[in-house]
Amino acid sequence: MIRKLIPYIAIICAMLIWAGAGIAVKEALLVFNPLTLIVLRFTIAVMLMLSVGWIFRGNEVVGLQRVEKKDIPLFLLGGVLQPFLYFIFETYTYQSFTSPTIAEALLSTQPIMAPIMAWLLLREQVTKYNIIGILVSTAGMLLLLLIGGQHFSIGNHWGILLAILTVSCSVGYSIVLRRIPAQYSPLSIVFYVQSISLVLFYILWGGDLLLNSSTPALLNSSTPELLNSILAVLYLAVFASVTAFILFCYTVRYIGVTRANIFNNIRPVFTALLMWLFFSEQLPLWKWIGIIIIIIGLFISQKQRKI
Repeated sequence: MIRKLIPYIAIICAMLIWAGAGIAVKEALLVFNPLTLIVLRFTIAVMLMLSVGWIFRGNEVVGLQRVEKKDIPLFLLGGVLQPFLYFIFETYTYQSFTSPTIAEALLSTQPIMAPIMAWLLLREQVTKYNIIGILVSTAGMLLLLLIGGQHFSIGNHWGILLAILTVSCSVGYSIVLRRIPAQYSPLSIVFYVQSISLVLFYILWGGDLLLNSSTPALLNSSTPELLNSILAVLYLAVFASVTAFILFCYTVRYIGVTRANIFNNIRPVFTALLMWLFFSEQLPLWKWIGIIIIIIGLFISQKQRKI
C-alpha cells in the first residue's frame, strides 16, 4: 500500500516545488535577465546531477547509465521539447496577454490535452474516471484563476497558438518519458535531457550577449538583493530543475501520462496557499471552493476502471 502511494507523494512534492519556483523566478529576475537566469539554473542543475551520478556510478537508482545509440533520438527529442522549447513558448505566451491570469488559464489546459495525445501516441488507457476527474479539476482550476479577475479578453490569436505549443511541448515531453526504456534511472533521463537543452540555451545566450551590450543588472544590485537572487537561483537549480524533474519523471513512468499530468492543476493551489501563508495574500471563499473542487477532481481522476 505504501509503495503504491510513493508516486503520488513524489508528484505532489514536485508540484509544490514548481509552485514555489514562480516566486523564486520573480526574485531572481530582479538581478538576472531571463536567459542568464535559465543558463545559470540549468548549468548548476546539470553539474549537480553529473556530480551525484559520478559519485554513485554503478548504482542503478542514482548512478548515470550510458545511453544506447537506439535511444539517442528520444533523449534529443526530450531535450528539445522541455525545458528548451517549453520555456521559450511559455515566456512569449505570458508576453502576449495583458493579463497573466489568462495565460495561466490557457497553459493549465495541459491535463485536457494529455489524455488525447497519450491515447493517440501511446494507446494509453483512459477511463471514465480520468475524464470526469480532469473536467472537475479543471473547473476548479478555472474558478481559482479566473473568478474575480480582470481583462478576460482572449482575442490574441498568436497568444492562444503559443499557449497550445507550450502545452504540446510539455505533454510531448511526458510521452517521451514513457517511451524511454525502463533501464534508465530518472536521474539519468533528466541529466541527459537537460544537458541537451542547456547546449541550446547556451547558443541563445551567446547570441543575446553579442547583441545586447547593456550593463548587467547584477552590477547595479545591492548586496541583499543580489544575495536573495542567488538563493533564488539555487532553489530553482537544486529543487525546481533537479528534484522536481526527477520526481515528475518517476511518477510519469509509474502511473502514466494522463494520470500524472492532471496534477498540474494543483500547482495554482499551492501557489495560492504559499502566497497566503508567506505573503499575506487574501484567499476569498470562491478560491477555497476552487481548491476543494481541484482536490476532489484529482481523487476521481486516479480511479482505473475502464470506459
